[in-house]
Amino acid sequence: MLAYNGHAGEVDAARVESILHREVSSALADYIAAQGAARATDVFTIAPCPKLGLTVERTGMPIRYDGALLGYVWFIGSDGPVSQRAVEALREAAGQAAMILHRDSLAAEVSRSHARELVGDLVAPDEALRARATAALVEEGHAVAGPVVALVATVAQQDGEPLDERRRFALDLAVDQTRRRLPASRALALNRPDHALLLTVWPGSRFDGIERNVGELAEVLKEKLTAELKGRPRTPCWVGVGGTRRRLAEAHATYREARRAAEVARVTGILGQVAAYPQLGVYALLAKLTTEELAEGIHSGLRRLLTSDSGSQGLVETLRVYLDHAGDAQHAAAALHVHRSTLYQRLHRVEELTGLRLNSGDDRLAAHLGLKMAQLSPMLPAEGGGPREPA
Repeated sequence: MLAYNGHAGEVDAARVESILHREVSSALADYIAAQGAARATDVFTIAPCPKLGLTVERTGMPIRYDGALLGYVWFIGSDGPVSQRAVEALREAAGQAAMILHRDSLAAEVSRSHARELVGDLVAPDEALRARATAALVEEGHAVAGPVVALVATVAQQDGEPLDERRRFALDLAVDQTRRRLPASRALALNRPDHALLLTVWPGSRFDGIERNVGELAEVLKEKLTAELKGRPRTPCWVGVGGTRRRLAEAHATYREARRAAEVARVTGILGQVAAYPQLGVYALLAKLTTEELAEGIHSGLRRLLTSDSGSQGLVETLRVYLDHAGDAQHAAAALHVHRSTLYQRLHRVEELTGLRLNSGDDRLAAHLGLKMAQLSPMLPAEGGGPREPA
């Protein structure tokens, strides 16, 4: 939605939504396209669709520049019949809008490209580079000063491989759609080979209010990304949220945390699709270790159990559930749907195979940490669905 005027006649829900949110639902956009709008080169009509909030007929004219569709100019049927004079005005307005939008698009792309470079510098390892980027972003009007929180979105992929074009495009669209929920100077985007960053700035906001608003924004980003990936089966996605930092100059820290949160959510499979770094618990510490360091830190006996042939997976799951329930045999047995005697038999077998003594606090801690470390490495399958497979 770029501009609108007042109406004396009926205004439907679709009209109200487009003005308030400056966009329409994907379902309504699909309906309009299916009615022939996306292929139209001249004036066309859209029939009402009450279930989508479109109760008044529309007359539209595509805005095209060099054949590319840039948008539409609309007349609403509640204003009365569309005369031939109005149709000519519609065509003229669409032509003028095409020139304006094309010109603005070129200027905006130059500005966005420069802003993306600055955002890349803002989260770079070099402190001097970050300082220059911070100053430039504020001075040039790309960003305002204030507390900052990073959101990182990622999609299932082959480990170590960049995302394919389709998935990167889905990430770009989802981040751009979510970014529009905030003023341009409060939302900065950056695309990476395996993830996308949405950096949000919250001037004048209390920290508790920021956390709530960012949580809602993360859910929106997840939903937008899920919708963009709907045509690709078995393509899960995750959104990581970093901690709040007081200054834009600290954006690199919240970005690093958001990346870790998204990665932990992807690897472990137990945190849901949206994971906030402050809620990662022990995973926040373990995620700082490399895969090699994680593997080396696992108790040698537990490592043997994790890497043994078939038959050990049930024992590993039993141990995990028992430790996650703080050694409460009754609750652990209930969670596993087994009798307590069966639980004790399995735990005894774990002790025999690993050399761990589960009545020892130190050994329990070593076992529990070892399992958490294994979840962050290829050694242990993600919870709830067998081994992790490449996307």
